Amino acid sequence: MHIQAQRHKLRLMVGVLLMSMFSGCATTQSEPAKPDAKAKAAPAAATQPAAAAQPAATQPTAAPMEYFFVVYHDNGRIYSIADIKSYLTFLNTDELTFTRTRVGAGPEGESIVFGIEKKEADDISKPAKAELLYDGKMEVSGPFYGEVLRDGRFYVFGNWADFKGYMVNKEVTYTFTEIGTGPKGETVIYALNKDTIKEGRPVKLVEAFNRIRKPQ
Repeated sequence: MHIQAQRHKLRLMVGVLLMSMFSGCATTQSEPAKPDAKAKAAPAAATQPAAAAQPAATQPTAAPMEYFFVVYHDNGRIYSIADIKSYLTFLNTDELTFTRTRVGAGPEGESIVFGIEKKEADDISKPAKAELLYDGKMEVSGPFYGEVLRDGRFYVFGNWADFKGYMVNKEVTYTFTEIGTGPKGETVIYALNKDTIKEGRPVKLVEAFNRIRKPQ
């Protein structure tokens, strides 16, 4: 009886042991596989605002050429003209389409006749450019070309200050003279100054004198 009881007890112990082993195997869970680092989705790149288009650099606009012509006529009048077409027409015909006259207003009592451009004739209450230039109420800061016809000679200017000086003193300190090169064989006197005299013959000024007389 005692031996059988021990055997029975041994079987119970073996059974409990086996049940423990199986129970341990059943409850053991494998660790979840760690995701591959390479498989991780790369974070979305931050969206940068598009750079605003830079406006193109504005090139400075060149100042337009200003023209001024004064004719001391044989009829005793002074004619002040500020556009090429009217000036050349006057040289050929002694006529201007639109004018305003100041009787006896010249430095020696001459009448002054101002040529008025067609676009200026729409409002004759305003002074014409030829008046403003003659009166010294309009300054020229950009390129300039002017002529004075007096005593059968052309005086040609490429500098506004030189032109104004001549209108006051009727003299030019530095000159380059070409005899008989005017459109009707007149003498042409090119006004120079202490800077331009270094260049010798004023080629550009000579070219300008001839260019404005070419048919357009």
